[in-house]
Amino acid sequence: MRFLSLMAGLLLAAALPACAQQPLPAAVNTDPARAQVTLPAPANPALPSIILIGDSTVRNGRDDGQGKGPAGQWGWGNPIAAYFDPAKVNVVNRAVGGLSSRTYLTSGHWDKTLAFVKPGDIVLMQFGHNDAAPLNDDKRARGTIRGTGNESEEIDNILTGKHETVHSYGWYLRKFIVDARAKGATPVVVSLIPRKAWDEQGKIKRNKGDYAGWAEEVARSEHAGFIDLNAMAASRYDALGHDAVMNLFPLTTPDEHVHTNWAGAQLNAQLVVAGLKGLGDKRIAAYLKPAEDERPVVDARSVRDEAPLNPALPTLFLVGDSTVKSGGANGAIGWGERIAPYFDARKINLVNAAIGGRSSRTFYTEGRWDKVLAQLKRGDIVIVQFGHNDGGRIGDPAMKNRASAPGTGPETVEDTRPDGSKEQVHSFGWYMARYVADARARGATVILASPVPHRDRWQEGRDFATFADWDRQVAQDGGALFMDLTMIVSDGYRRAGAATVDTFFSDARTHTNAQGADFNAARVVAGLKTLPGNPLAGYFTDKAVAAK
Repeated sequence: MRFLSLMAGLLLAAALPACAQQPLPAAVNTDPARAQVTLPAPANPALPSIILIGDSTVRNGRDDGQGKGPAGQWGWGNPIAAYFDPAKVNVVNRAVGGLSSRTYLTSGHWDKTLAFVKPGDIVLMQFGHNDAAPLNDDKRARGTIRGTGNESEEIDNILTGKHETVHSYGWYLRKFIVDARAKGATPVVVSLIPRKAWDEQGKIKRNKGDYAGWAEEVARSEHAGFIDLNAMAASRYDALGHDAVMNLFPLTTPDEHVHTNWAGAQLNAQLVVAGLKGLGDKRIAAYLKPAEDERPVVDARSVRDEAPLNPALPTLFLVGDSTVKSGGANGAIGWGERIAPYFDARKINLVNAAIGGRSSRTFYTEGRWDKVLAQLKRGDIVIVQFGHNDGGRIGDPAMKNRASAPGTGPETVEDTRPDGSKEQVHSFGWYMARYVADARARGATVILASPVPHRDRWQEGRDFATFADWDRQVAQDGGALFMDLTMIVSDGYRRAGAATVDTFFSDARTHTNAQGADFNAARVVAGLKTLPGNPLAGYFTDKAVAAK
């Protein structure tokens, strides 16, 4: 999915110039260091943390893309968090735009960060883009002495009005390393990302002769970890070619040569993760999420809409995501594609309206629910299962504009779509309640099902606890039935055993293959039979009656 997200970002960026009708503005070199940014603290202080310090190429401004979505400026410190399991490690992006290694220290940001650094943490530091500025001026006064030596210069800082001893770039990196180690943390130096600039041979310019080389020199001399992001990214840029590299930077500001857009930030995050793996620290492998599943948003044009075969009969409608209907892509099969043998086609129709990549929000906003609603009649039954694509942060391009707000309340959060339009995003419970109310108004029975569990979570208590609670509350408040499918399937997995369950999946953790879909379909039927009133009892085949 990460590769697909990166390519989607490139395609989106490539499409932007065609829409521009006015001359493109010049890049504006603002000073985010003076903005009132709120820097995060570890979400769970009991866990170890990977702490990032640096400049705007790590965390740009308020870390929101300036409200421009994927086309805005993003640092790699945002997308890198998606690679790590938040149940095992915090990723804390404390970088501040506009700062150099010197001003990150003198502004007090390092002291504030160091206050919560603890034994077992990992501190990644990337500076250099702002260190070449003047040592003393009335604008930013952020430059450092070139090199890695111990020389210093006494100045009366024009900007702050204070006397200051300015050191070399290497001196400040060494201080961060020493301070981090004193707190029991592991320091890792990351060389600065390359600029969008080519040499006479058409290759991306490297910084081996200055800041990238100096960063490596300090890391080696201090026996700290080192990730040569400058060389890694430059090599990747060369392989991609000029036009593709242009699409990694904001196209609305063509002279922007430092700050990447979302696609560029994703690429750099991938490289940093690869660099971390290469350090040989076993903790990194333990902190990483399992290999990401391919979960693209299925093109609706490629999906044939189903309709009841016999309109005179009642219909069972299935509404959900790719865990309900995958269509065989990459060997993935949803449980809804294996449930037909449990129902007597002479008595009831089965319509699987689920589609991959959708959340409770996007199934509704794309008009797919309206298509189901147009076919609903009194006596029909609807099973709704969402949750796999509803999590994440609204506004994060990695979520592909499908995250819903947490909870069941009436609150909304504004999101910016790829086309620049605004959307008021409701809570997960709001969308589920909409499905319940609409279907019941047509005389249908609604069953809300919590999501089927992940491959790596069914043995650890329960998966999707919050979504199950929200489904249960919405069902209770709206007059629907609730089926805790997460636990029904998890209990079945426990009886089958881990060795067997591992054979049920077509990818790392989300999608079942045909065997897994068969198993889950049987569990769905077993769960349906326990519902109050057993609303589908009259439509079961002998196979369903035998299902336990």
